[in-house]
Amino acid sequence: MADSARVSDGPPPARSPSKPKSEKELYPMTPWKYDAFLHTFSVLVDLFFREVHPRGAWRVPRTGPILFVAAPHANQFVDGLVLQRTLKQEANRRVGLLIAEKSVHGFIGWGSRQTGSVPVGRAQDKAKPAKGLIYMPDPINDPTLIRGVGTDFEKEAEVGGMIFMPSIKGQSGSSVDIAQILGPEEIRTKRPFKGKLPLFQLTGRDDISSQGSFGNPELAGPKDGFEGSKYKLAPHIDQTDVYKAVFSRLRSGGCIGIFPEGGSHDRTELLPLKAGVAIMALGTLAEDPDCGLQIVPVGMNYFHAHKFRSRAVVEFGAPFKIPDDLVEKYKNNQRRDAIAQTLDMVHQALSAVTVSAPDYDTLTCIQAARRLYNTGRKLPLPMVVELNRKLAVGFSKYKDDPRIVDLMDNLKDYNKQLHYLNIRDHQLSYAKMTLLRVIFTLFYRVAKLAILSVGVVPGLVLFAPVFVATKYISHQKAKEALAGSSVKIQGRDVMATWKLLVAMAFAPALYNLYSIALAIKVYQDNLWGYLPDSFPFWLVYVIAWIIFPAITFAAFRMGEVGMDILKSLRPLILCISPTSSYSVQRLRQRRVELSEQVVRVINDIGPDMYDDFEKTRLVSDPFRNDGFLSSRDEAGIPEIRREGDSAFSSPPQSPHPLRRNTTRSGRAIPRNESFSNIGSVGMFATRPPSRSRSRSSSAGGGFGSGGFPVSGFTSLDSHEGFQQANNKIRAAMQERGLLRRRKSGLSNHSNENESDG
Repeated sequence: MADSARVSDGPPPARSPSKPKSEKELYPMTPWKYDAFLHTFSVLVDLFFREVHPRGAWRVPRTGPILFVAAPHANQFVDGLVLQRTLKQEANRRVGLLIAEKSVHGFIGWGSRQTGSVPVGRAQDKAKPAKGLIYMPDPINDPTLIRGVGTDFEKEAEVGGMIFMPSIKGQSGSSVDIAQILGPEEIRTKRPFKGKLPLFQLTGRDDISSQGSFGNPELAGPKDGFEGSKYKLAPHIDQTDVYKAVFSRLRSGGCIGIFPEGGSHDRTELLPLKAGVAIMALGTLAEDPDCGLQIVPVGMNYFHAHKFRSRAVVEFGAPFKIPDDLVEKYKNNQRRDAIAQTLDMVHQALSAVTVSAPDYDTLTCIQAARRLYNTGRKLPLPMVVELNRKLAVGFSKYKDDPRIVDLMDNLKDYNKQLHYLNIRDHQLSYAKMTLLRVIFTLFYRVAKLAILSVGVVPGLVLFAPVFVATKYISHQKAKEALAGSSVKIQGRDVMATWKLLVAMAFAPALYNLYSIALAIKVYQDNLWGYLPDSFPFWLVYVIAWIIFPAITFAAFRMGEVGMDILKSLRPLILCISPTSSYSVQRLRQRRVELSEQVVRVINDIGPDMYDDFEKTRLVSDPFRNDGFLSSRDEAGIPEIRREGDSAFSSPPQSPHPLRRNTTRSGRAIPRNESFSNIGSVGMFATRPPSRSRSRSSSAGGGFGSGGFPVSGFTSLDSHEGFQQANNKIRAAMQERGLLRRRKSGLSNHSNENESDG
């Protein structure tokens, strides 16, 4: 929902550190309106998503100004609603979001005003095709000079505006700011175009490397016969009111939320962050250095974001502050360096709470590796996200390693075979079942599906017009968004939003039509004589408004279960069919071999990436010969586990770019942990390092909340069992103290060296 501004210049930094006088907000937030809006429309989140899991919400400060930076922006307006709902429920914080100015109309505009959102004008929203073609006359010696053919820059362009290049084959086009207009056919940009695609578009040369360097430096101009490229121009956007509203909200102790990528997209990696987020943080501190502003990174991690009844994990990273020296640079005309360093800090923090991959094929391979490494055990969503993130980091760091290259090739081939058979990875476990058991399971699930269909079909028929309308309109809107964007791949980021908007409009109208039709039927003949003459037809209208939504909701819940059963029938049929059972069995054996390869590669590379790899991973490889987990006892997995169980390494918290001695959460037992029922817990969940006793539902969320691995205690009922637990806790605390002293010594030594230098 919140789209940040693409800006290069903010308002002039304040010269006085004194606190400004309180002033009326441009876009005020009324608490009761905010709460009423969220309470009313949060039901949309519950209906669309099967599960939204908050993680690390205990990290969010309960007081003081906070700038929430969220990414990836994969679900347009739904992202904002999910973020606001999660923060209100988990941290009791109200956050005003930055929203694209072009969206502030209709229902979205009304909703944004209820929640105190700040509208932002964006250059890309106002970019229009300009006449003529452009090219670079001297890309090597004068890369900021742009020349046109048939252009009229003096009328169409303006200083401070932007020039946009078109996207080609899914690759987003570049954009730069206009620094000077030299004439109707010449302009100069603030910085040169970089990258292979924009340089090819502006020169037509084929000797450009992937890094954007020219292979033949002796050829200074464009390719012979090159005519130029089409382009778009956008006017200069004045963001003074935006910054004024943001500074006012933050100085008063409020919260602002921003999606710093600048717009929603459906890519698998983060887009370059816009400068606006850095200017907002630095500008606020420049005006009021003592306001205590903190930045909290938020990872919006979706599983099939555009699909109905999908899942999501909203992960909050560790808050951090902007160093004073960067604020001083910002105030003393060194703004570019200050903004660049702040953006690096924000990007690093976001990388710790998001999963990024260079392309969709790599992402599917990472997900396959996670399933194969964690064979046979269902993980909580936060742990799935963290495993994906760890594997993504490893695959990226060692992408040229022969072991990773070979593994990636095998994973791609495995995914192709699964796609060919139209089955999922976990469904291969059916192949180990006996034929009799497969047949029994198939008939049992068919019978169960038939029973569920009794409750599903009425609601499905009643709601079918809405389903058809939402699907058609959302696909049309995705095509429109794709045509007007330079960063989208398929336009899926707008589909969830339009599904909800269409359903909100069509469903009440449809229920109203059904209720009126039923009331008319009762008025005409008392519903074919089934109702007494004294029954008021208006009461039928009221009752119908209760019954029809209830039928639809029941159909949703039963249909959700029924759809899972329906998807499980195909692999069972394949196991019975003589023509395909051999392929399933062979693929299952291939899975066993590939699972062993994944574990072997992780075991080889893991210790090089993480110092505590062996200490914080699961117990010895819990695999048996067929590639699936044996019983819990054989695998060494306790019956009861917390969500914080680690798979192969405890991650650091969201990295604080200036902290050199950040401790790993898995190495320490927090002082305020409750050790109740310790005998049935696989490892201790990490809690906030403060003395706060608050316990949000997100406090035990998987990797990021860390965990201390211990062997399971057999019993705490006896004195010996309790003494054993006490000894292990004491040993862990001693180790923690020793680790702190060591790191403190290293920190002091490092500081001494820096001061000597």
